[in-house]
Amino acid sequence: MLEEETLFKVERLGIIMSPDPNIPEEVEGVLNPAAVRGRDGELYLFPRVVGRGNYSRVGIARVIFDDDGLPTSVERLGYALEPKEWYELRPEENTGGCEDPRVTYIQAIDMFVMAYTAWGPGGPRIAIAVSEDLFHWERLGLLNFEPDPDPVYLVDFDDYHNKDAAYFPLPVLDPDGKESLAVLHRPVYDEEDVPKTILDPRPSIWVSFCSLEEVRKDLKALQVVRKHKVVIDPEYEWESLRIGGGTVPVMTQFGWMHVYHGVSESGDSTTGRKYCAGLLFLDKEHPEKTIFRTDRPILEPQMDEEKSGVVPHVVFPTGIDDRGNGQYDIYYGMADTRIGVARLTLPERLPAN
Repeated sequence: MLEEETLFKVERLGIIMSPDPNIPEEVEGVLNPAAVRGRDGELYLFPRVVGRGNYSRVGIARVIFDDDGLPTSVERLGYALEPKEWYELRPEENTGGCEDPRVTYIQAIDMFVMAYTAWGPGGPRIAIAVSEDLFHWERLGLLNFEPDPDPVYLVDFDDYHNKDAAYFPLPVLDPDGKESLAVLHRPVYDEEDVPKTILDPRPSIWVSFCSLEEVRKDLKALQVVRKHKVVIDPEYEWESLRIGGGTVPVMTQFGWMHVYHGVSESGDSTTGRKYCAGLLFLDKEHPEKTIFRTDRPILEPQMDEEKSGVVPHVVFPTGIDDRGNGQYDIYYGMADTRIGVARLTLPERLPAN
């Protein structure tokens, strides 16, 4: 069997966006962007931009490419979301946040759907917004996990902190075989409130479903999800502390590909943790079924800008752009300070499990 690092070729293309010290809204960093093609064919990033006091907004930026088709820089175009709803604000601390968005174009409803982290009074929760053009966004509210309590796990998933959510761009089948839209997410529980039947208390990647029929009748059905399933738990050394979602899943010849993150001890007493990126392939119709995952990172902190920053030793994948011919540009946060881009080239086949 060929080594995974030779099968999955990753080339860093450079830093695509850095905080502008002359813009107060981003003096503490630009990071963790969504990436999506607009109706005009242009590539847009939706970075988390952080102002003083850890006050986060979701920006809008158009990616600029050179004559060879390589992303080189961005044009700032304003903001998609700024904290204003109760679930995005922490008034006692005079802060709040709309953070770490993932934007999916869902053709079945002809809408762009943003799942983002709302940093509000109850801690991080997943919130949903929709848009027809990427520039005007309508909030739907917090993601609502039903039923309460869940009949399988005997918990209320709305009680958990939750982050790293991303919708699939195409309909799939839920565990009962019903045509659905699906969302990946990462609930956080500890040893005292682990869902029943779950043996590993470390944060893992889950998938939940909403009825496509109901969403077509009313977009607010996007925020009501059911049939929750664990997709993968932490398994390898590079993800020994926890794992979490990354980019929007994209369809490949192997099934759904998801670039996710794993966290381990960094060995640096001043920082403690290291964030890396790996690959996960899921079944085309049943995304709770794993086809393959990498047992080592495809991207880990190596550059100075990835090792030093607001949070050192971090590569955090959140955006992906299909360049064709098995190549994908991955946009990622660098030490919670800047945004980098790397090009992934897929092999002709996956390694044997």
